[in-house]
Amino acid sequence: MAKIFIDGKEGTTGLRIYERLANRSDIELLLLSDDMRKDINMRAKMINESDITFLCLPDQAALEALTLVTNPNVRIIDTSTANRTNPDFAYGFSELGDEFYYNIKNSKRISNPGCHATGFISIVYPLIKLGIIDASYPLTATSLTGYSGGGKGMIKSYNENDRSILLDSPRIYGLTQNHKHLKEMVGVCGLLTKPIFNPIVSDYYNGMIVTVGLHKKFLKENFTKEEIHQKLSDFYNNKEGVVKIMPLGSEEALEGFIASNSYSDKDNLDIYVLGNDDNINIYACFDNLGKGASGSAIEAMNILLGCPITTGLNI
Repeated sequence: MAKIFIDGKEGTTGLRIYERLANRSDIELLLLSDDMRKDINMRAKMINESDITFLCLPDQAALEALTLVTNPNVRIIDTSTANRTNPDFAYGFSELGDEFYYNIKNSKRISNPGCHATGFISIVYPLIKLGIIDASYPLTATSLTGYSGGGKGMIKSYNENDRSILLDSPRIYGLTQNHKHLKEMVGVCGLLTKPIFNPIVSDYYNGMIVTVGLHKKFLKENFTKEEIHQKLSDFYNNKEGVVKIMPLGSEEALEGFIASNSYSDKDNLDIYVLGNDDNINIYACFDNLGKGASGSAIEAMNILLGCPITTGLNI
């Protein structure tokens, strides 16, 4: 039975991982009491006794936690931003192809994708891989997320009784075009031109939609919406139900709207290809705490353990 430790169990990502794993009979969770969870010696002990440790910590704390590893057999899944473009870490997005899957399976160091980056990469990586756009395509992406992605400080601000009236409205941030996920988005997709990226936080707890628009005249070939939909469907075919391309005509079932909290508490990601042949919008819909964080980390753990990817997930 694999021993699992969550370093940072009290944060939003760590807590969701704990909730998903708490009732699994195929693993043993190593736990620290509240008065021990910040004790560096006890954390080091748990990390080195584990088979797999999740680092659910801020970037600097995650880097410091890595220095505590003395057991060469311990496998680390880092959910922070710190190592997402580190070539010594496998990138934890197995659905992007066999190379990604086997890199995870054979690695002792895995970086978990960021939430905004997950949606963007799920769309753009296959578009480039399939030859629909090239790496210099002038991409613009918008990502709408619930406030849980901002961590404990933002969650608190949204739940205060005397909060600012400005929190009632969606708020655009990353205004200088230097959002911390951009490096990951560019690096994993192999982009030659950095996208314009507009993240938006709104007054609901969790759920996310990332939108990438395509102008037909800038595509590498004269692809129709139907052809793009089919190519993406083929790319993500048979991915164990985690990433799925939704049927054409979904706008009718959606009654003309996609709610950004419609995937709250789910661990899967659905992609919609909508618009028309001249202007196509591709939407990635998921939970920023699910496939955008904890769900993806558990997928990586399942791969390391040889379990079906969806074991313990809410799909």
